Amino acid sequence: MKKGLIGKKVGMTQIFDDKGNVIPVTVVEAGPNVVTQKKTMENDGYEAVQVGFGDVKVTRVNKPMKGHFDKADVAPKKVLKEFRLEDISAINVGDIIKADTFAEGDIVDVKGTSKGHGTAGAIKRWNFSRLRMTHGTGPNHRHQGSLGACSSPSRVFKGRKMAGHYGHETVTIQNLKVVKVDAENNLIAIKGAIPGPKGGIVVIANAVKA
Repeated sequence: MKKGLIGKKVGMTQIFDDKGNVIPVTVVEAGPNVVTQKKTMENDGYEAVQVGFGDVKVTRVNKPMKGHFDKADVAPKKVLKEFRLEDISAINVGDIIKADTFAEGDIVDVKGTSKGHGTAGAIKRWNFSRLRMTHGTGPNHRHQGSLGACSSPSRVFKGRKMAGHYGHETVTIQNLKVVKVDAENNLIAIKGAIPGPKGGIVVIANAVKA
């Protein structure tokens, strides 16, 4: 991994390119991130940097985390994330990483937590078809229907698509293009949609498969 940032999803909008084409973009408040810890091969067995995003009150962190932030001499942060970068020799604890880490035209992967829908039926969760509305089908128009065979095998196979918890899971969208970077306001406009609701925490990193 060459670079990465923790950010907050602001929302979606659209911008125009030089030719007048409309580009749908998601605006992310990317940073500023603060380096809170540096993992080295000697001490930890691998090389990585831990960065923090989003200020939080001192009273909102427990004593072990307060000691962790005090050791790094940084203000308490709401979200911590490790990035295994290729070269961390030039990065030190306390450094500030801003949105200008990425540039216009970069291809990135964005990871976030999808919107939670609670317990949902098979139609909403798996896009099942609704039953007929006439000829004596009711009142069960949105039920799942048959789950399997009869006496053989006398059970429902594991992995069957059924009603249950829907959403609120980690989702990664790959190979998105950075359309615009506003370094002054720490904003990055990424083409297309990214997971999660407005205000959700996302992680931006250079694309793995680009």
